[in-house]
Amino acid sequence: MKELRGRSGISRVSLILALVAALLGGVAFSAGAEGAADGGRTRPPHGLAGVGPASLSGAGSGDLKKWAADRLQKDQLRQAHKLTITPAPAPKTTAQTAAAPVQPLAAAAGTSALVLYDTTGPYGYLGELYAMAVANLAGHFGTVTSKPVSAYTAGMTEQYTATIYIGSTYYGGTLPDAIPAAFYQDAMKTSRPVTWVGDNIWGMANAVGIENFKQKYGWDPTNSYYETNGTVGNINKVTYKNQDLTRKIPAGFDGGVLHPALSGTGYPAPNQLAVATDANSGATSPWALRTANLTYVGEIPFSYVSESDRVIVFEDLLFDGLAPATAERHRAFVRLEDISPKSDPAELTAMADYLYSQKIPYGINVIPTYTDPKGVYNGGKAETVTLAQAPQVVSALKYMLQRGAVLMEHGYTHQYSNVNNPYTGVTGDDFEFFRAHVDASDNVVYDGPVSGDSTVWAQSRVTSGLAGFAAAGLPKPTLWTTPHYAGSATDYRAISPNFSARLERSLYFAGTLSGQPVNAARYIGQFFPYAVKDVYGTTVLPENIGNYEPVPYNNHPARLPADLVASAKANLAVRDGVASFFYHPYYPVQPLKDTIEGIKALGYTFVGPTDLAQ
Repeated sequence: MKELRGRSGISRVSLILALVAALLGGVAFSAGAEGAADGGRTRPPHGLAGVGPASLSGAGSGDLKKWAADRLQKDQLRQAHKLTITPAPAPKTTAQTAAAPVQPLAAAAGTSALVLYDTTGPYGYLGELYAMAVANLAGHFGTVTSKPVSAYTAGMTEQYTATIYIGSTYYGGTLPDAIPAAFYQDAMKTSRPVTWVGDNIWGMANAVGIENFKQKYGWDPTNSYYETNGTVGNINKVTYKNQDLTRKIPAGFDGGVLHPALSGTGYPAPNQLAVATDANSGATSPWALRTANLTYVGEIPFSYVSESDRVIVFEDLLFDGLAPATAERHRAFVRLEDISPKSDPAELTAMADYLYSQKIPYGINVIPTYTDPKGVYNGGKAETVTLAQAPQVVSALKYMLQRGAVLMEHGYTHQYSNVNNPYTGVTGDDFEFFRAHVDASDNVVYDGPVSGDSTVWAQSRVTSGLAGFAAAGLPKPTLWTTPHYAGSATDYRAISPNFSARLERSLYFAGTLSGQPVNAARYIGQFFPYAVKDVYGTTVLPENIGNYEPVPYNNHPARLPADLVASAKANLAVRDGVASFFYHPYYPVQPLKDTIEGIKALGYTFVGPTDLAQ
């Protein structure tokens, strides 16, 4: 791309869904950054700052602070024995139903998960966002059923291999408990795995009897709280399977980690699966523990996530309930990113030669049409180039395919219309399926679906892109990556049937589980350590350790080979996980070599993208 010229000081930042603001991979996601030039052109960043470091949409990120304050206020009242919790109403019965014998519910075939979530209160919508994050991960193992916990009926735990409840609404005061008594009782008596995340575990202890709970599980939730000595502290590390995982939550946004009150002598000793450490005091306490059928996780781990984050613990714990016989296996994957008709063929062949020499299969993410509608890099003159008009690039792509590459489609033009979205309007720089801008604080902010977004429009982009590959004599790509990892729910559903899988981080929108109209302003971002079947019904292959980015930009730090290798090391905690990253071929080969050698030294085996679904 030596003929291209660009703005100085602008780098390309990788997307990371962290929800919620783990939306950078969870539900809010964060990303790394880099800034090198293609023959003089420095590339703009593409950080997922719009979902915020919280992994949530802007609306969700803004509510997290209020949610944390509300939780801690209620927890203080509970600790002072001043919180009144009104039980959920009993199900209505009639004389006929009361007399009828209880019929056992049919169990789901194969491995199955029941995901229960909260919906009430001012932040009830967060429950659905977190439930989507759990349901996506559970989709790695089998079928998933998700429903509000208020819809639970007696015996449901026996229908599924395992049940997961996400307690995101702290019940009490003016907000009655929405958890049916039947769930409290069933969670206690079932022999099937139950994972309880976050709030309201004390409600279960009260419902089944505190002493009964202690006798079975060895700890007392009614005497367990999020604060110690009036503060949540500064828990910044969670240790699991000899891996120190990060926990980075801004002051004021941290709702704390529940500190379980262990019962001690005369009671079962819980298995402390993961341990949280307070950086200020050095104090430790269980972050996750298990006794008998019950696994308890002391916080919802989908906010403020990163590639080396404590969410990795949760991602691995799901194996215990849904696939406990899974053998240890660690695979890695690399893809070459943002290849277009304006790419440098020599750079492509250099990458191909190195990867082929190492016998490493890889993906190539190709944008079939390059366009610069305002002539930003062409002296003010609009320019569009298709693959068919770039025979040397096509020859390089065919060379790569002969040497282990798998062709993937990376949008049609990787930009939107003739507007800055948010940088230049040029292919590779901008979003294609979502609007975004850069705010005064230098953050990339997601604005929502593009004007005219629809199933027909999204499909037209796919159809045009596939036609571009065919016109150039290239095979049809079977995998897709959404440009800058951002599209609407409509886009994901329209695009996915055209491909065997998406390989990316994705956004998941409120309304998807509930069946209500999709709320484009409320979403969570997520990335995965293994292949999943997501809530859109699509196979999504993992990208979970980011990309090489030598220069910081848009409030994202640089991300060097050592950082990628460190994230791969953290992900060794996932017993059958993947370390998946991407690399721009306009950078030198050496950083790619350093990254691959570092990951291989950890014991990972590199595989092709189609192997990731297995």
